[in-house]
Amino acid sequence: MSEKQSFFSHETLEKNIGWLIICTILVASIAGLVQIVPLFFQHSTTKPDVGITPYSPLRLMGRDIYIREGCVGCHSQQVRTLQAETERYGHFSTAGESVYDHPFLWGSKRTGPDLARVGGRYSDDWQRIHLRNPRDVVPESVMPSYPWLEKAQLPTNDIQARMRALVRLGVPYTEAEIAKAPEELKDKSEEDALVAYLQGLGINRRNVRVEAAAAAPAKE
Repeated sequence: MSEKQSFFSHETLEKNIGWLIICTILVASIAGLVQIVPLFFQHSTTKPDVGITPYSPLRLMGRDIYIREGCVGCHSQQVRTLQAETERYGHFSTAGESVYDHPFLWGSKRTGPDLARVGGRYSDDWQRIHLRNPRDVVPESVMPSYPWLEKAQLPTNDIQARMRALVRLGVPYTEAEIAKAPEELKDKSEEDALVAYLQGLGINRRNVRVEAAAAAPAKE
């Protein structure tokens, strides 16, 4: 007579797809929590990098337009630690750069280039032309045109609500900043906002590098 098989044996899991799925999810969840939970308590992932400040009202609106128009679907904002990426885009991305991003826009799709370090690489005029008709500056581009952004006026009636929502998530906007936000958006177009957002991406990393170079002792 064969020995009675335990209900929680490996053979039981192999023969019962329902229990196999449940146990797989359980094990994966525990492993994920072991990796993720400690990150909530590490300063490198919860504290802003040097030079990182909350988005200005104009850049905040530009970021929302960036999301609304689907730019995040074709452009990542995450430079990986691979040499090929750092040589092309610049210093690899860090968690401290995204502490004020809700949601973060790291992404993984690169129909277009990564934009994590695009700020300041091109002039404002170049960015405007590129948005209105990308092929005017990049003939081989497959990016859609966004000509309507030039004439679409930014709303000023909900910026304060947006900022207060972010305050609840830990973004340190002051009441004074929130109070004057509508005035900062007055007479601005959606194109103005999106260009401002793009021109700020990665600027802190460039500034830190320049300041470090200036502070370094000169070689004899």
